[in-house]
Amino acid sequence: MAKQLPGISDHLRAFIEAQHLFFVGTAAPDGRVNVSPKGMDSLRVLGPNRVAWLNVTGSGNETAAHLLRSARMTLMFCTLQGPPLILRLYGQARAVHAGDPEWARWEALFPPLPGARQVFVLDVDLVQTSCGMAVPLMDFVADRGDLNRWAEAQGPGGLREYRERKNLRSIDGFPTDLPLTVDT
Repeated sequence: MAKQLPGISDHLRAFIEAQHLFFVGTAAPDGRVNVSPKGMDSLRVLGPNRVAWLNVTGSGNETAAHLLRSARMTLMFCTLQGPPLILRLYGQARAVHAGDPEWARWEALFPPLPGARQVFVLDVDLVQTSCGMAVPLMDFVADRGDLNRWAEAQGPGGLREYRERKNLRSIDGFPTDLPLTVDT
C-alpha cells in the first residue's frame, strides 16, 4: 500500500495545504527522539522538494538542537477527514533564526505570528504515502489561539526571558543556537 515518490506532486501539495495538523520528527545521533504536533498557518510547500515551516516560541526547542547534530527531519501528515492517507516527507533540514541575515525572506512567506523564532527549511529527498486506514475520523473545530495570546502577553522582554530559560538547550542538554534577540 505504501508508495515512494521522488517529490511532492500537485495532488499531494493540495493535500498538505488542506491539513490543519502535521507532525515533525527529529533525532540527534544520541539522546531522545522528538515528535511534535504543529498547526496554525505555519507551513509552505515551496516546490516538489522543499517545504518550510514557521516555528513559534514553545516549551522546548528540540528540533533546532537536533538539526545541529543531524540534519534529518521527517514531516508527517494524516487525514482526519475524508479518504484515508498518511504522507511523510523525509529529508535534510536547517533552521533560519530570527535575526539571521535571511530571516526576513523566509518570515515573509507566513502571516505574522507572535513569538516567531525560526523557520525550518526541509529539502525533501523522499515522499512516501501509505493507507492511513487506522487513523480515526475527527472533525476540525478551530485553530487554538492560546499560544498567540500567550506570546503577545509576554512582549519582547518576556519572550527573551522565557527563551533564555526554556529554549537554549534540548532536554538532553544539546545547544539550540537560538539567538536571544526578540523582535516579535
